[in-house]
Amino acid sequence: MSLTTSANRLSPPAAILRHAVLLVAGALILVPFVWMVSLSIKPPGEIFRASFSFWPAQFYGVENYTKALTQAPLPRYMGNGLIVCALILALQVLVCAPCAYALAKLRFPGRDLLFGMVLIGLLLPHQVLSLPLFILGYQLGILNTYAALVFPYVVSPFGIFLFRQFFKTVPDDLVHAARLDGLSEIAIVWKIMVPMALPAVIAFSIFSVVSHWNDLFWPLIAVRDQSLMPPPLGIMAFKNEEAGNDYGPLMAASTLVVLPLVIAFLAAQKWFVEGITGGAVKQ
Repeated sequence: MSLTTSANRLSPPAAILRHAVLLVAGALILVPFVWMVSLSIKPPGEIFRASFSFWPAQFYGVENYTKALTQAPLPRYMGNGLIVCALILALQVLVCAPCAYALAKLRFPGRDLLFGMVLIGLLLPHQVLSLPLFILGYQLGILNTYAALVFPYVVSPFGIFLFRQFFKTVPDDLVHAARLDGLSEIAIVWKIMVPMALPAVIAFSIFSVVSHWNDLFWPLIAVRDQSLMPPPLGIMAFKNEEAGNDYGPLMAASTLVVLPLVIAFLAAQKWFVEGITGGAVKQ
């Protein structure tokens, strides 16, 4: 056993305390989701009972999920979310990868200043830019279209930062060898850097899809047509116009909206962790 392994191993009380803290934190995070699933299979009379039980006395899941899928165009909302998230992710990778490569492997005046601006972009809440983006969308005539939901997110400071950190772990000798073989800088990005940074791409994809799938603020401003609404905005319309105070179908709709994200994360969690930690190897 190495000295490093021995030094990093926690004493039994410390290990128990760490696991206890993790279990409590995990439970607190999962409680709202468990509650949502429980309410989605309960009849209206059991939702507001003082005592809580996960499994209802009368199973009402079929009725609630049927209403969620039929009383409002939930499949349409989810299809809109899929289209918007796919377009945003594709454009973000298309833009962020070359920018990150330039900041990581090319030397030019102002490179550090540009990277500083990227870091500043990470600190700015997107809501701060909503008014100028709305005015710009109005001037371009793209409000109440798919383009209005996509264009504010084409450039992602987080994507540039994550890819740049991962690209810096790629040896410079590999880049020099590719240049000697006659590859252009753009070809190096797409044929060498991006395939090697696949874990970072997957990690960023999860962040991007989850963020924009769950986004309510900007779609609430950018679109009014119900046929263009993404899932969170569509659920609001479902509650106000169709479900009213019938929270069972509303919770069923929320469960159906969250389910694809959970499945995607469970399927890609190995690459997600690798992509997040990979950029920390070299600064």
